[in-house]
Amino acid sequence: MLGVAGVAACGLALAGCGAGDAKAQQSIKGKVIAKTADVPVGGGKLIEDLQVVVTQPTEGVYKAFSSVCTHKGCAVSTPKENIIRCACHGSEFAADSGKATKGPATAPLASFQVKVEGDGIVVV
Repeated sequence: MLGVAGVAACGLALAGCGAGDAKAQQSIKGKVIAKTADVPVGGGKLIEDLQVVVTQPTEGVYKAFSSVCTHKGCAVSTPKENIIRCACHGSEFAADSGKATKGPATAPLASFQVKVEGDGIVVV
């Protein structure tokens, strides 16, 4: 529970979040956060309770990011067309890197390293 709060605080504080918040990553480390079948190519899946968004920018390549926008802390929406969008103020992020591609956000989404184990996507 505390780790999930850390992800939210990371998105709100914008400090030291470029490679993912260590405490938040530790709390979900080793956990299956999504099934590969639930993450479409060019899209993604929003896991609201973990405040994580998982993407598949190209077939077989999975990425995971904080779902907390780096602008004002709003939750981003489910990725489409390889873009992660924030409905609050229109920021956009690249689904392959989490990099801010359209403002007002300028900082990237915090990232989590993942791997596929069977049919699950697991935080490393």
